[in-house]
Amino acid sequence: MRDFAVSDSAEVQAQLDRLAALSLPQGRFGLETIRALLARLGDPQKAIPPAFHVAGTNGKGSTCAYLLAMLEAQGLRVHAATKPHLVRYNERIRIAGRLIADDMLAALLREVLDAGEDLGPSFFEVTTAALFLAFAREAADACVIEVGLGGRFDATNVLESPAVCGIATLGMDHEAFLLRPEQGTPADPLARIAFEKASIAKPGAPLVTQCYPPVAAAEVRRMAEAHGAVLAMRGTHWRVETDGGALRYRDTAGELALPLPALAGAHQADNAALAVAMLRHQDCVTVSPEAMAEGIRAARWPARLQLLGEGPLTVLAPGRDVWLDGGHNPDAGEAIARFMGQRAPVHLILAMLANKDAGAILRPLAGHVLSVTALPVPGHESHGPEAFAPFATLPIRAAPDMKHALSQLAPDGDVLIAGSLYLAGEVLRLNREFPD
Repeated sequence: MRDFAVSDSAEVQAQLDRLAALSLPQGRFGLETIRALLARLGDPQKAIPPAFHVAGTNGKGSTCAYLLAMLEAQGLRVHAATKPHLVRYNERIRIAGRLIADDMLAALLREVLDAGEDLGPSFFEVTTAALFLAFAREAADACVIEVGLGGRFDATNVLESPAVCGIATLGMDHEAFLLRPEQGTPADPLARIAFEKASIAKPGAPLVTQCYPPVAAAEVRRMAEAHGAVLAMRGTHWRVETDGGALRYRDTAGELALPLPALAGAHQADNAALAVAMLRHQDCVTVSPEAMAEGIRAARWPARLQLLGEGPLTVLAPGRDVWLDGGHNPDAGEAIARFMGQRAPVHLILAMLANKDAGAILRPLAGHVLSVTALPVPGHESHGPEAFAPFATLPIRAAPDMKHALSQLAPDGDVLIAGSLYLAGEVLRLNREFPD
């Protein structure tokens, strides 16, 4: 499966094969297994550098990219854990600016898998334990850790004293997991999402957030109070606006004029601002405004409105821009549409997992496409062309794979490939653009 990937290293592949055999037992929710596994490993999560812990529906990965770039621009040694990987599993663990080396990765996975063999840990619990071991053993000034799914039961939520926690946007995604019936949780869907994400809050730690609709904002405030966190919500405790090509940030400590991000899309200004606010509301490390500005300009995050370079795939669409985005929920669709709406209509190549909203990407883009081609998601159950038809104003074409999809396009217009991070990883692999 694409979740587990393959490796050119025989030692890494042996451990990835063991990971692929793991599954999350039906109905098991909680942190008991990851806590037991970490205890056997000496509780490495208690010995890592100051942690920047980031949750959210969309934007959390980009926020992590900005944090990493700003901290490194300050000259700090920084580890990072992001998810999912696109091409190589190594992308999930970054040690002091570089993807984890194969020999270290193989040894860590073997150690964790051996230690927890009788506990029945999940793929995500093993991965989290491995990254905590790596971060505890390799000296650094800070680490940036992205939450995987939700927050309350995410394996990274064993962190006890993070430097700061952040929450990016909130919206509908992974409903089967995050909205499953449970007594004592909010009935309103968006409030429930807020409850799950804000459960990363920790006593005494700053909880820095975007602004949200009232029902979600109220739940975030409630969770911050319940956990004893120090809330810093956009619109109340800090503000930002874009004006004259600049990002203007303001809080009680003063104002900053920063550049707009190099990453495409107006929403990236919001993600960069959240990263700035997280840095400004913690006191474990110091980052200057100059380093913040440099980090905003330098940050890169693959498969998020990424303009593909010349390669084996893009050569099949000569003389046109080919954009790639792995977004797959309604909020991501709206962000993509805002960016693409400023450009000429595009040919949309679309693939989505069967458990996703089939209209999430196409619905906001429907009036801005020249054609729509539906693909399967390699190795996964996915929507067929008929699922997209209700949201399109044009007939939906089908193609068996990306090369066929690109080859059959009319010669006019740029291209957007969207709807799945699994597809995005395959595109990057085929075009030889490996995240580093």
